Amino acid sequence: MADVETVDVDGIPVSVTKPPAGTAGRDRLALWLHYFTGTKEQMQPQLNVLAERGFVAVSLDAWRHGARATRSMAELSPEVFGHFRRDMWPILGQTTLDAMHVIDWALDRYQLAPDVVAGGISMGGDTALALAGADPRVSAVAALVATPDWTRPGMHRLDDPTLLIDQGAATPHGQWLYDHLNPATHLGRYARAPRIRFELGGADTHVPPSGAVEFRAALAQRYPAAARAITIRLAEGLGHLDAIDEPALTRALDWLSA
Repeated sequence: MADVETVDVDGIPVSVTKPPAGTAGRDRLALWLHYFTGTKEQMQPQLNVLAERGFVAVSLDAWRHGARATRSMAELSPEVFGHFRRDMWPILGQTTLDAMHVIDWALDRYQLAPDVVAGGISMGGDTALALAGADPRVSAVAALVATPDWTRPGMHRLDDPTLLIDQGAATPHGQWLYDHLNPATHLGRYARAPRIRFELGGADTHVPPSGAVEFRAALAQRYPAAARAITIRLAEGLGHLDAIDEPALTRALDWLSA
């Protein structure tokens, strides 16, 4: 049975699932990050799979989520989608920086190889993609219904797909994080060709799959090897929530742990 512990890493709530005794290849780290309004605890099924395959599997509460929340998710959600760039960009950026710090901590504490894999669902996938650009120790990312473009062109409401979301303007804080971490505007950071797999809904109007397609196409023009390291799987006819199904999760975890 996997060994699960919750740790406070300099104010970042972290869940660690260690491989069962006797598991081969117990020297690598895997991060799996939750969706918007989710928590690290809700990622436990995926952490269990990664731990069973020999990874020290880690999740953390995103900024303003879980043990770090200052208000309910029912209050946070309309606030963020009413002021997307003002509120979501700091969540994405700060969580990316926190994940880098957690990697520092985990590699040292568990004496792991500096070869890290990461993945996540929706906002968690967005964060994992930004993390791969910011931290060269991340060699592979599995991103479900996620995008490398924080501006999300064409983003519609989840509860009413006919309505385009007015994203508003970023604060200086959020703009700084975007300017330093947004994958789509930092192609050079992916020139080292980290392996990336996207599992996307072909009919997703909330996180349009065009973000991943255009990211790969832009890389192909400047860094062909990086583009060849990207796999995009479109589930035709599936929207944002429908595409987060067990087959997609299984494919992502199989690929990430291969």
